[in-house]
Amino acid sequence: MTSRDAPQMDEAPAGDLFGATAVPSALMRPVPAKPAAAPDEPDHRLAHRSRLRARFMEGGAPAMPDYELLELILFRALPRGDTKALAKRLLRTFGDLNRVMAAPAARLAEVKGVGQAVVEQIKIMEAVGHRMARARVIQRPILSSWDALLDYLQTALAHQGVEQFRTLYLDRKNVLIADEMLAEGTVDHVPVYPREVVKRALELNASALILVHNHPSGDPTPSEADISMTYAIRDAAQVLGLVLHDHLIVGKARELSFRSEGIL
Repeated sequence: MTSRDAPQMDEAPAGDLFGATAVPSALMRPVPAKPAAAPDEPDHRLAHRSRLRARFMEGGAPAMPDYELLELILFRALPRGDTKALAKRLLRTFGDLNRVMAAPAARLAEVKGVGQAVVEQIKIMEAVGHRMARARVIQRPILSSWDALLDYLQTALAHQGVEQFRTLYLDRKNVLIADEMLAEGTVDHVPVYPREVVKRALELNASALILVHNHPSGDPTPSEADISMTYAIRDAAQVLGLVLHDHLIVGKARELSFRSEGIL
């Protein structure tokens, strides 16, 4: 026999290729077949979302309560899941839709079910609302758009948790040329420096200004500090030929005008 000849091998018992003892068929256990994958069940939440979107497109915002409008906002942040429960939880926590939009990001994040995507979506919508309200008054004569101005200030300031001081700068025709936040303070105080207010007016080539700040307490009644600060800015402005038209304090439900109240 040469190295190319196949070696002789004993023949294995029938039915056993490797020479092992055959297992009786009676002892073999059948392997259970894997159950077929169940088809995806229809998600009732998807149908709910479709219904809400359709109602909004057909009837607009008046056809929907606040929690459903908030759900529509949450849809983009939460592609799946129960948005109704979260929307109602947010409204219970903050009181109404405006307060939900204006809530600080840290406070929103404390609510069960609110993650970073929800916080981002709410703050984006808040910013869009502010921009839209602001667009109705910027570069427009302030006297002919006074109601729009008050609406804008309510949107921007009424539900802030701390005091903000803003100045509206006007040109010679009383057109609003700039709206700037000059300071942010605490829940009951904001530091204001008259020199900075009039300096910025000169930089913008403004001729007049309106002071605005909010009271987080909700009550727009001016304090003695509010009045004395207003007079200090008025006096500094007069020296430079600038006119202080008014000082508005924004509360939760209304605004107070120093001019209307006879304080200016």
